[in-house]
Amino acid sequence: MPATDSKVLEVIELTKVFRDFWGRESVKAVNGLNLDVKRGEVFGLLGPNGSGKTTVVRIILGLLFPTRGAVRVFGRGPRNVDVKKRVGYMPEESHLYSYLNAEETLDFFGRLFRLRAGERRRRTSALIDMVGLKRARKRPLGQYSKGMARRIGLAQALINDPDLLILDEPTTGLDPIGAREMKDLILTLRDRGKTIFLCSHLLGDVEEICDRICILYGGRRRALGPVEELLAAQDMTQIRAPRLDQSALQQIADVVRRATGRDDAIEVSTPTRPLEDYFLGVVEEARRERISTPGAEAGTAAAGFLLGPEPEGEELLEELVQAGQEQDAAPEPVAVEAASAIPVAQDDELIEALVRRAADTEVEPQTVEEPGAAIAPETVVRKDVIDELVDEAHEAGEADEDEVS
Repeated sequence: MPATDSKVLEVIELTKVFRDFWGRESVKAVNGLNLDVKRGEVFGLLGPNGSGKTTVVRIILGLLFPTRGAVRVFGRGPRNVDVKKRVGYMPEESHLYSYLNAEETLDFFGRLFRLRAGERRRRTSALIDMVGLKRARKRPLGQYSKGMARRIGLAQALINDPDLLILDEPTTGLDPIGAREMKDLILTLRDRGKTIFLCSHLLGDVEEICDRICILYGGRRRALGPVEELLAAQDMTQIRAPRLDQSALQQIADVVRRATGRDDAIEVSTPTRPLEDYFLGVVEEARRERISTPGAEAGTAAAGFLLGPEPEGEELLEELVQAGQEQDAAPEPVAVEAASAIPVAQDDELIEALVRRAADTEVEPQTVEEPGAAIAPETVVRKDVIDELVDEAHEAGEADEDEVS
């Protein structure tokens, strides 16, 4: 349940009208919607196709402007840059660059959030392990199945360690193992104080993980509240007990008849376990037998950086390591200028010391996984492509900011 009552998301009298070429109203996708999402809860937005769910999500992300009403994310407008840094989004269809592999994709999104190189590598490795794509980390995304694409889509939504995670159909296309891991991860992130806002047509998943839900129809809110309260059958009582013999069941039935005065409300049956639990049990047995699979594997626990701040000592050590890496990779031009300005008449010892210092500051060659393997020429090209994509994204973002201002 929510850790606090502070509001992360507020939707206030939200209305969105789409108009045709002549400016006439064609569709009123959202009509006077009011709702709020509290910090540390899983909130589900439900409704049939065309009920306005996608429109609401796009307005929350700042991709659409409301016709009337307002949306506040962390108390600000959704197009605020500081707000966007705290939001992660996994769309229903992950349209990622098919020629990049998993590592390059996460590195690209890490650069969009201006993460340092060392932090990008750490988060990329942790997220790939978390979503079970360790063996496919070098494979281009164009070769991924839909379920594997959903996994890497979740990883990119978490690269910035968001406070608000928006998921559109998070378990669609996932096998039962991936769906179970997705739900477990959502609950883990909620317990760590993060807020999850999701849309889904898989009502069983929503019932299992959501704290509160809102059901839309025709752009209007039809129901809102905690899942337990909305689904509770107030006129029935359920009793679960270990297996009983026929005589004990007859005695219980007689007691119920005397208490209710009815015979038609009594049902005795053997409970069944969910198919998901049975399926996962069969798969786990195969894993214990060490049967290999070329597909996605079981993911690890939630990446460490998603679970709150690191201990102060470890954080300081990480900063020192990153500072050392940056200093090794970027020689100071002042030192080179000083070396070139040394007169020839200086003694040999000073010249040798400067030469050694210049050698120490040279950029080390990039290493690959296999020892002794040469760097492929396309590696540099792919890095340049990522740099260009990042620059274009930043320029587009700055242009949007200028347009809004």
